[in-house]
Amino acid sequence: MTLSAADGRVVDLRKEAVDQVLELVEQRLGTALGRSGLVRKRRSVGASTGRGTWVRIERRPWTRAREQGWTGTETAAALTDVAMPRWLGSVAWRDAVDGAIWRADETELLPDSPVGTAVLAADPQLPDSWWQALNASLDALAAQPTSTVATPDTEPITQQLVDHTVRTAFPLAQNTRVISRRTAHADLNWANLTGPAFSVFDWEDWGTTPRGLDSASLLAASLAARSRRYSRRRPVHLQPDGGRQLPQERQVKVCSGERSSVVLGSVPRARHAAGEAVLDAVLALGAAGEGAVGAA
Repeated sequence: MTLSAADGRVVDLRKEAVDQVLELVEQRLGTALGRSGLVRKRRSVGASTGRGTWVRIERRPWTRAREQGWTGTETAAALTDVAMPRWLGSVAWRDAVDGAIWRADETELLPDSPVGTAVLAADPQLPDSWWQALNASLDALAAQPTSTVATPDTEPITQQLVDHTVRTAFPLAQNTRVISRRTAHADLNWANLTGPAFSVFDWEDWGTTPRGLDSASLLAASLAARSRRYSRRRPVHLQPDGGRQLPQERQVKVCSGERSSVVLGSVPRARHAAGEAVLDAVLALGAAGEGAVGAA
C-alpha cells in the first residue's frame, strides 16, 4: 500500500527528501540524528541519536490518522511481559501542506541486530532461549485486552477486510467469520525481531487481530527457507473449534499475492492449488491453546 498526499501524489519516504523533517525532530527532541546509518522505509525513517537512543519517524495521512490515531508505539509501552525497547518520549505535528501526521518516537537502542529481512531465505539458527522468549512475549501479548483494532499497512483488520481477503484468494470460501480475536503486534516479520538477544520492535500498528495472526505471519515469512524449525517452535493457533473455516488472515494473504512473489517463488497469484498446499501446512501446525512450544 502507498501513502498519498492531499494532491494525490504518492509519498514513499525511501524516495522523498526528509532533511527538513530530520532537522525539525532534532530541534524538538533536543538531540542530533545520525545521518550515516539512516534506515528508510516506505512510511518511516529511523536514526540513532547523539544520546545513544533510537528515533523512528512516521508519516500517516490525515484520513488514516483521524480514524486510527497515531500513538501505537507510545501505547505499546503499557504492555507487560513483552520484550521491546523501552519507549522514552515522542513529538508529533500536523503537516501544514497536506495535513498528514508526522510523529517521532524515541526508544532505547535495540539489544541486537534484526534477525533478517522480512522474509527468511535461510534458517537463522537461533538458540533455544530465543524461541522461549518469543513464545513468552507472544503469549503475554495475546492475553492483554485492548479495544484497539490492529492496522497493518494502515488497514484496520475488520471482518470486512477478512471477508474480502479470503474471498479474493478463494472465491468459493463459505464461512469467513472471525470467531476469536487476540491482541497482536500485527506486523510481525523477521525484520521486526532481533537476535540472538530477543526483542520485538515497530509497534505502530498493534491491536486486536484474528487469533493467530502473529504466529501465522512468521510462518508465512519462513516458507522460503524451507525449514521445519519454525513450525516446531511456534504453533499457528487456529479458530477455537479447530476447524478449517477461516485460516487466519495472514495465511490467506500469502496465497492471495501480498507475499506470494517472495514466499512462493514462481507460484502465480491466487493459484488455488498453491493456496491449498499452504493452508494444509498451516493446519498441520495448529494447536488448540496459547501455551508455549517445547524445543525441537
